[in-house]
Amino acid sequence: MRAPVDTIVAPLFPRRLPWVNAPAGGVSVIQQGRPMLVEFWDFCRPNSLRTLPYVRAWHERYAQAGLRVVGVHCPGFDASRDDRSVEDAVGRLGIAYPVLIDGELELWQEYENQGWPARYLFDGRARLFDYHYGEGGYADTEMAIQELLGVSREPLTPLRPEDAPQAELAAQTADQRGAYSGPYEAGGVWAVLDGRGTVRVHDSVCESAGEVEVSHPGAYELLSHERHTASALSIELGSGVRCEATCFTPGLVPVQSAAA
Repeated sequence: MRAPVDTIVAPLFPRRLPWVNAPAGGVSVIQQGRPMLVEFWDFCRPNSLRTLPYVRAWHERYAQAGLRVVGVHCPGFDASRDDRSVEDAVGRLGIAYPVLIDGELELWQEYENQGWPARYLFDGRARLFDYHYGEGGYADTEMAIQELLGVSREPLTPLRPEDAPQAELAAQTADQRGAYSGPYEAGGVWAVLDGRGTVRVHDSVCESAGEVEVSHPGAYELLSHERHTASALSIELGSGVRCEATCFTPGLVPVQSAAA
């Protein structure tokens, strides 16, 4: 994979865009001899939040060995377009590495991204070494980081069963606009919410209702199943809460299906 891409140079970070956790003037693309991991994300995207713990851990594990991690926040929803909300999310989510706020998707278009998250690993000459789109591929990315740094460690243990390299996943229901109520199939259900108030959630499989408190814009996990589950969902928004989308995340193939 690296052979076709090792002549691609990292695009420069636009000078006029704001940064969080960065020195005045932002971050340079090239810092001789230091590999750089660039992660495009959105704090309102569930798949970005599910990937985030791995990116944070790579920063913590490999910064002293020479890795630089840079987040590029690109909004996919109205709730994540405000710069102050991005700054608040960076602090709330415990992100210690620099984050560029790409509010108009300027750098996003330069990279020709197709979705969230997207990560690119560059070598010490700022040439592309490895990349991955979407969730997953965590062990492969970490092994590529170690190869560039010349270190050898046991990679991170998968945080969820569906993150394991050999996990067999079932296709989930497509994301829906607004607060969705109806049948679905997935391993988990999230909602992109803004405002302040309460959201009431009912699931036919769980046969119970729960409440989610909304205190800031973001992606909120409403339901989590042990495996891919077919069910029916009902979402009731309280006063003062807005829902931009209902999102579904993948789950492990049910045991009977896997055995068949």
